Amino acid sequence: MRFDFDLFVIGGGSAGVRCARIAATHGARVGIAEERFWGGTCVNVGCVPKKLMVQAAEYGAWAEDAVGFGWDITRGGHDWAGFLARKDTEITRLAGIYRRLLDGAGATIFDARARLVDAHTIEVGGERKTAERIVVAVGGRPERPAIPGAELGIISDDAFYLPEMPKRIAIVGGGYIGVEFAGIFAGLGAAVELVYRQPLPLRGFDADLRTGLAEALVAQGISLRPDSTPTRLVKGEGGLRLHLSTNFSIETDCVFFATGRVPNTAGLGLEQAGVTLKPNGAIVVDEDKRTSVPHIFAIGDVTDRINLTPMATAEGHALADTLFGNRPRRPGYDNVPTAVFSTPPIGTVGLTEEEAARQGPADIYVTRFTPMRHTLTGRQRRTLMKLVVCQRTQRVLGAHMLGEDAPEIIQGLAIAMNAGATKADFDRTIGVHPSAAEEFVTLRTRTRVAGELAAAE
Repeated sequence: MRFDFDLFVIGGGSAGVRCARIAATHGARVGIAEERFWGGTCVNVGCVPKKLMVQAAEYGAWAEDAVGFGWDITRGGHDWAGFLARKDTEITRLAGIYRRLLDGAGATIFDARARLVDAHTIEVGGERKTAERIVVAVGGRPERPAIPGAELGIISDDAFYLPEMPKRIAIVGGGYIGVEFAGIFAGLGAAVELVYRQPLPLRGFDADLRTGLAEALVAQGISLRPDSTPTRLVKGEGGLRLHLSTNFSIETDCVFFATGRVPNTAGLGLEQAGVTLKPNGAIVVDEDKRTSVPHIFAIGDVTDRINLTPMATAEGHALADTLFGNRPRRPGYDNVPTAVFSTPPIGTVGLTEEEAARQGPADIYVTRFTPMRHTLTGRQRRTLMKLVVCQRTQRVLGAHMLGEDAPEIIQGLAIAMNAGATKADFDRTIGVHPSAAEEFVTLRTRTRVAGELAAAE
C-alpha cells in the first residue's frame, strides 16, 4: 500500500516538532498537525511565559533590595498590560521559529485538529490522509477540581492572559505550578493564599526542600493553607469565596486551580485505532515508545512518564533517529535534572533522601546559609543545599538546592552524576569563590545517615 506519508505526527509541541523535523531531515515524508499553537504548552502557556513572569516579579524585589547596596530606587507600580504585550510578542516570535524549522526540513504542516479514523488513517482539516507510521504527541491539559463553582476559577492557561492583575488571589495546589505562581503573584503585589492538601508543598520532592520552600513562601508574605482541599467556590458581593475542607473560607478576587494536568487524549480516536490507554487517559507505551498498535507511537507528556519539555524533545529526537535515521536509541531516564521556578527557585537531580534510604544506607550532607547578597539587603531568604551519597560506593545519588541560581547550578551537577561522580570527586574539586555553588564541593561534615534500619533488616 502506498501511504500519503511515511510519518504523521499529531501535536506541534516540543516532542512532536522535534520528531517531525528530525524524521524529515532523514528523508521521510512527514506530515504534522497542530490545532492550537505551535510550540505547545511550553512555549505558549508554560515554561517560557512562566519564566518571563518570574523574572517580572523579581524586579520589584531587586528594586527594594538595591538600598542595601547604596542605590536609591523607588519601586513604582507594575504595568501588567504592558508586560503581557511584550510577553506575547516574544511568544509569537518563538512559535514562528517552530513553524520555520518544520518548513525548512520539508515537513507538510496542517493547522488543524487531527484524529485517527483507523490505525493508518488521519482526518485533518476536513481531509483524510494515510501514514505508514503515526506519532501521538498531544501533551497534557490543566484540569479543574470536581467541585461546585469550579468554573468561576481560572487554570494555568488563563493566568497568562488575565486582563488585570488580581489584588487578591487564592491558588489551589501545592505542585510546581502552584508554588511558582504563588511567588509570581506575590512578587507583583498581590495578597496570595496557597491551598494544598499535603502538610508541605511539592509532594514527591526531597523533604528538606519541601520544608525550606514552605519557610521561604511564608517569608514572602504568602499565607499557607496546608492539609486543605477546596469544597466549593461561590460568587459574592466582595468577590469570590473559596470554601475549604477545614471549614475555613477565603474571600478573594481570583481563584487559580493548579490541581493537576491530564493527558490530552480525549476525542483523538485512539480507541477506534486500537491504542490502549491508562485510566487517566495516558497512552501506554513500551521502552521504544510503541503503543499497543505496533506502528503507532506516543511521546512526551501524553505518556505521563517524566513530564518535562527537554525529556519530550529527547524522546522525539530518539524516535526519529530510530525509525528513519538508522540509529536505534532510547533517551536516558536516570538522573534527569529539573527545576521549580519558585521564589527562590529549586534545582534537583537524582534520588531524594527517602528514595536513597530505601536502597540502603546513605550519607546525607546538608547546609543552610544566608546568601552573600542578602547579608546586605536584609531580606529573609535562606539557601539550602544537599547531597545524598551511597554509603557503600560513595557515589553521589542526589543533589538538591533551594536558592538563587539553583537551576543553573544543578545542570552542571547532573553532568557529574551521569558520569558516576563520587563524593571524593566533589571533595577534590576546587570551588569558585565567592559563590553559592562552591558549597557543593566543600561539604565535609556528614549531617546524618539515612536508611540504616532498612539495611540492618
